[in-house]
Amino acid sequence: MVMYDDPRILRAIAHPTRNRVLHELSAAGSLRAADIARLIDVPANQASFHLRQLAKYGLVEEDPDAARDRRDRVWRLVDPDGIRFRTADVLARPGGRAAYAVFQRNAVAHGQHLVERALSVDGTENPGRSASEWSVLMSADEAKELMEELAAVVERYRDAGRGHGPGEGRETWSVFQLIQPYPEDS
Repeated sequence: MVMYDDPRILRAIAHPTRNRVLHELSAAGSLRAADIARLIDVPANQASFHLRQLAKYGLVEEDPDAARDRRDRVWRLVDPDGIRFRTADVLARPGGRAAYAVFQRNAVAHGQHLVERALSVDGTENPGRSASEWSVLMSADEAKELMEELAAVVERYRDAGRGHGPGEGRETWSVFQLIQPYPEDS
């Protein structure tokens, strides 16, 4: 897995549309700009623009093996395991604190949106949609082990989904994982 430390990349992925493009590619493996546009409900030229921006930073690339012909542009993540940052490395770089602040603000808003959506009562039945919270007494090492086990389960499902591709009754689901010591009330 590639570890990034460039604040410009952090700013690029903080953009909500680009972030969603990355999520769709992570779930599906490879997609055309038109497929992404349909999935996230944006014009195809906007999806293409965001794909080119992500390619400029080395996060996505063309997937010629998935193309129907040489004119067909199919995109994939450069690293199929995703994008990782070491926060301390980003913060140490020029512009890192500002880039991290933008990323953090957007990540918090996105997390809040996911929880609000999971808890909403909108009249539609969706048995898979949920939000859960458990309290577990464990050490920091045990928390790391739990995080790794949960990641392995999610990766197994992600890999199976990539084998099917979008459609066939499948859609991208967000799995939002948060493991931390119980926060103090402020």
